[in-house]
Amino acid sequence: MALYEHVVITRPDISPAQVETFVEELSGFLKEKGASVGKTEYWGLRNLAYPIKKQRKGHYSLLNIDGPADAVQELERRLRISDDVMRYMTIRVEALSDEPSPVLSRKDRRRD
Repeated sequence: MALYEHVVITRPDISPAQVETFVEELSGFLKEKGASVGKTEYWGLRNLAYPIKKQRKGHYSLLNIDGPADAVQELERRLRISDDVMRYMTIRVEALSDEPSPVLSRKDRRRD
């Protein structure tokens, strides 16, 4: 099976709890399709580089996926239909990392 990193940007007017529920639903869907979700990260409400649908912020989430390509294609089809999703990007990678992503590690350094 192939390895993917998947980033989803959701609307800023939903709560972080709703974003977590949405990510859990995506993980459950992928498990039904025979994929496994390794690590999920919530990066928080962040500024966008440019306005999308008149919004300047969005909730960012990362999923590490190990699964077949047809499961990822079906996931992307569902995200295109969803009203809560502003953008998404899926990248095929050679290996998945269990360490925190650079976005989260940068946040931790700022707190220290």
